[in-house]
Amino acid sequence: MSMDNYGSEGGMMSEINVTPLVDVMLVLLTVFIVTAPLLMNSVAVKLPKVAATTSLQKMNDVKVSITKASEVYVDETKITATALEAELKKRNTSGDLQVQIMADEGVVYGEVAKAMAQIQRSGVTKFTFLMLPDSAISATK
Repeated sequence: MSMDNYGSEGGMMSEINVTPLVDVMLVLLTVFIVTAPLLMNSVAVKLPKVAATTSLQKMNDVKVSITKASEVYVDETKITATALEAELKKRNTSGDLQVQIMADEGVVYGEVAKAMAQIQRSGVTKFTFLMLPDSAISATK
């Protein structure tokens, strides 16, 4: 006689019913999905409101502009591309000169790279690239 666990004799079943487990996990998942966005903003902070302003140019900032025709301007004075290093050395007396580079989008990369090398050789360690934000570009079209 063989033992039959599934028979009518009342034998024990050795399998786990996973349906209640899946139901509980789905309920927990739903609760976490609903409450997670609420937990992100748990601390209410009223932020100050200010009008949008442009940043003021510091006294020790110099703007270097490179046009599409590869002309170089320091602030609004046109100089030759080779004289950029000497001009920045004259202006960098205090050692904390900051240069803002504005290059036309049609300028060859090599011209911008040459200007960057001259800026570094002049002793300037801080320089940034200025660009128009996307909102200003779409407003001009």
